[in-house]
Amino acid sequence: MGLLIRLFPSGFRAQFGRDLVEHVRDEHDRAWSRGPLRGLWYSIATALDLVRSAIAERLEPAWVAGGPDTSESEGVGWLMSGWTKDIRHAMRALRRTPGFTAVSIATLGLAIGANAGIFSVVDTVLLDPLPYPDADRLVYIAATAPGSDLPEEFGVSAEFFVQYSEQSTMLEDVALTNSFTSTLRADERVERVWMSSPTASLFSTLGVKPILGRLPVDEDESRVAVISHALWTTWFGSDFGVIGRSYYMSGADREIIGVMGPDFRYPVEGTLLWFPTPVRAERIVPGRFGAPMVGRLAPGATLEGLTAELHTLAQRLPERFGGSAAYARLIERHRPIVRPLRDEVLGDISGPLWVLLGSVGIVLLIACANVANLFMVRGEQRQRDLAIRRAIGAGRGQLFRSQMAESLVVALFAGALAVVLARASVPAFLRAAPPNVPRLGDVSMTVPTLLFTLGVCLLSALLCGLIPAIRASSPNVAGLRDGSRGSTRRRHWGRDGLVIAQTALALVLLIGSGLLIRSFQQLRSVDPGYDTADIFTFQIAPERASLNDAQSFAAFHMDFMDRLAALPGVESVGLVENVPLDEGTSSGRFATEEEPDIESGALLSYTWAGGDYFGTMSIQVLTGRAFTQADHISDLGNVVISKSAADMLWPGENPIGRRLRPQGAEAWETVVGVVEDVMQNGFRDSPQALVYFPLVGQSPGARIVSSPAYVMRTGRAENIAPEVRALVSEVAPEAPMYRVYTMAGLAAASMVQLSFTMLALGITSVLALILGTVGLYGVLSYVVAERTREIGVRMALGAEAKSVQRMVVGQGIRVVIIGVVIGVLVARASTRALSSLLFGVEAADLATFVGMSGAMLLVGLLASYVPARRASSVDPIESLRE
Repeated sequence: MGLLIRLFPSGFRAQFGRDLVEHVRDEHDRAWSRGPLRGLWYSIATALDLVRSAIAERLEPAWVAGGPDTSESEGVGWLMSGWTKDIRHAMRALRRTPGFTAVSIATLGLAIGANAGIFSVVDTVLLDPLPYPDADRLVYIAATAPGSDLPEEFGVSAEFFVQYSEQSTMLEDVALTNSFTSTLRADERVERVWMSSPTASLFSTLGVKPILGRLPVDEDESRVAVISHALWTTWFGSDFGVIGRSYYMSGADREIIGVMGPDFRYPVEGTLLWFPTPVRAERIVPGRFGAPMVGRLAPGATLEGLTAELHTLAQRLPERFGGSAAYARLIERHRPIVRPLRDEVLGDISGPLWVLLGSVGIVLLIACANVANLFMVRGEQRQRDLAIRRAIGAGRGQLFRSQMAESLVVALFAGALAVVLARASVPAFLRAAPPNVPRLGDVSMTVPTLLFTLGVCLLSALLCGLIPAIRASSPNVAGLRDGSRGSTRRRHWGRDGLVIAQTALALVLLIGSGLLIRSFQQLRSVDPGYDTADIFTFQIAPERASLNDAQSFAAFHMDFMDRLAALPGVESVGLVENVPLDEGTSSGRFATEEEPDIESGALLSYTWAGGDYFGTMSIQVLTGRAFTQADHISDLGNVVISKSAADMLWPGENPIGRRLRPQGAEAWETVVGVVEDVMQNGFRDSPQALVYFPLVGQSPGARIVSSPAYVMRTGRAENIAPEVRALVSEVAPEAPMYRVYTMAGLAAASMVQLSFTMLALGITSVLALILGTVGLYGVLSYVVAERTREIGVRMALGAEAKSVQRMVVGQGIRVVIIGVVIGVLVARASTRALSSLLFGVEAADLATFVGMSGAMLLVGLLASYVPARRASSVDPIESLRE
């Protein structure tokens, strides 16, 4: 309260400040001693009255230097005495105007409900700490090597883990981790699920313990597993006897030794089990990068200090673990990347969520402006009543309080409606959200969300009622002598200002949604190098002992592809290890006969393909040929490469017939074809330099792909899954069928973050536009009604209907133009927040700014035309009689 008292003029504070503070504190303590509700009510009421009184004292001082003004005898004791009576009076007054009350509550309720719903998501996903002890000390550790051909950021390798865990003084604990899908068999149930094989130190690093059983230790090797709470409840029916049982997990039988709590889902949502992978220093082959690392800072350690220490430790790796000259050069370029684990877990989702919260906040401001306009119109219609009350002795504070009471009642009822709307709409919002948002399943209407909603209600009451209440506290008493309604043009500035604000804020949202729509269109027009229409894809993981060599493996899958191709409506079938838009590819170095040093070879991605993969996906063969059946069932050693790979290995030369050798292999592969580049990971990424291997390689077992993905071109892509599943059950009943998609669905999923944000921002933009249009229409309609007599006189004196229309439309358009100019300036500064979501469009895209501004002007023109047309139809005789 002391801060609010500083709002009063300095002279007022000098005379009354100390007494006022002491009195407020005494009353505050007395109110809270009677219970939290009384205390909260006193705090709210006192804050409102102090703000009102401070503004009033600055505009029209009611005190005289040397002593207080006793004309109204309104000391601090008055601040609380009349609120209960005013609330009851406000509720009676609102009941007498059900239309005004319903519109005000609905407008505010919709806006507050949107804020409550989005905040519940933001609070759970972004504001809640990670569910680990001292989560602020957890860090994510990766690497970068400027000047190398490695990605801008990549995971570390095993030697880093050993070095950091043994010699770092700023890390209390550290762990390597990963995430992948593999087969889980439990009794008759077989599925492909998300797993992780971290070092055993992951659990101690995160500070988690099982709710049942124990955690793995290094001595367990990889023979044991810890399962998630979700797996325990769904697969095993919360059976306590599951501890000690062994099940087939990722190629081996492993014993379940523990069950984790429901909050533990690291490293990705949906991970169902963890089995440890020990790291032995004597077995390490340096340079096998790609493993994410998580660490716990020692007490007092900082990110900057840890980064410097890890850089020093990494520079010693070649001396301890050896490695090639190329590895030593890479370590020289190596720089550690250290950031809070929270930032890594949240990823890119925090930006869109903050954008959405900001957008619904703008909608709330527009709604408050609308309701404030309604209150001002209501107040101007009651000017005579207020002037009479003032004339017979009502104080300014009493008039202010009575008006604020109405605003508070409307806001509180709107808050109740908002909670209902938020509870009903949040589930639909969650269903539309991207599936990779962490902790999305935990979102609910929690106590913080309810407190936030209450706070927004009180803020809305202040925003909606403050200006109308200040104006109502100073009615035109002099107007009583001539019977005027007390309404002058001077009082229109407030309504016009609110419409300007509404227009500007609505335009900011419209420009933001316009930028996202253009980005979405740009993404949809990208050529990824393959078709996405009419393609059905799925994976299986056969575990037959008879498929223990490459030829048997290839024969099985070639035969299965023939059976798939025989299904009705299937045009062609192919096979690939990594389906574009679904899984990333592996990478490695490749030597050529012209550049045989493998350590200096090009870093390329690689995968395996079979059947008519290129034809099925419409990947164009640029030169040479695609694979034939002979390439897949014999060890011819032929490969197909992408255009980017050909340009990297043999720039400006014909690659057909040239040979290359992957790192770790002795045999050379011959290039038989060059195909178009494809976008493997998403439409935003650059095409990969890719090498395609056939199913059979030149060394036994070299091409056994554990879980290939099939792609089928068919016009029945959306409904062929049951027939395929039946065929899989017949051919390989032990093999789970999983990752069942259409390429069109994968393409849509790859853009889900942008499309979701675009949809949500588009909805709020339309809502803001509607509210802004209604606000402008309402103001002009009231102006026309207020000036009916003046318009009648003009028309009686010969004014034409068109001139009257131009007058009203001109008044509306002037307000809209000012709002558009302000909105463009604000949007120019604020759309930078969307930069991470935009694709092929600048945040200051001129076409979007001009187009949305034009649309806003057009809507303003339409909103102005209806009241203008009504004004031009005024009957001069009737208006003069009135």
